Amino acid sequence: MADELYTPEVSDKPAPKKAKSSESPLDKLKATIAEEVERPVVLLEVPAREGVQLRISPNISQSQMRHWRKQAGEESKNGLDPTKFACYVIGHTTTGVEIDGQEVFDDDGVFLNFAHADILQMTGETRPVPDAVRSFFGTDPHIEAAALAVLEAAGYSDTVETVDPTNLSSTI
Repeated sequence: MADELYTPEVSDKPAPKKAKSSESPLDKLKATIAEEVERPVVLLEVPAREGVQLRISPNISQSQMRHWRKQAGEESKNGLDPTKFACYVIGHTTTGVEIDGQEVFDDDGVFLNFAHADILQMTGETRPVPDAVRSFFGTDPHIEAAALAVLEAAGYSDTVETVDPTNLSSTI
């Protein structure tokens, strides 16, 4: 008996038709799946820079994560440099900078990120990542803590809830 596969009963009868005015569960599912899944921009405080916040887009794919880990030395003899990886996370997700609650733009109205010439000039660096990020933050622990906050905002620490089907209402 334990070796037998469970086969659900299949009915030849069509599913009961719902009134035209109400949306079926299938219609609701189709509409839900058609919606783009994107996390909203978050603000990240820069601890050593009073009043400065970074605008972060926490929409990070696994492909991006793999690339950043590789760039940070994951496959090298010395292994992954966690601060360099954190710089990649922050550098590539920053979509703007705010100070005292106001977004900062250059003279042409363009938002700032770590690749912007003004940020490179302010930090005295030529490479946005990891150098400008490291100079902008000032301390490695702040960079790593910020990257963890970005990854959390991206959902990499989210838990997925399970539902016990035996606890569902019998009115289904």
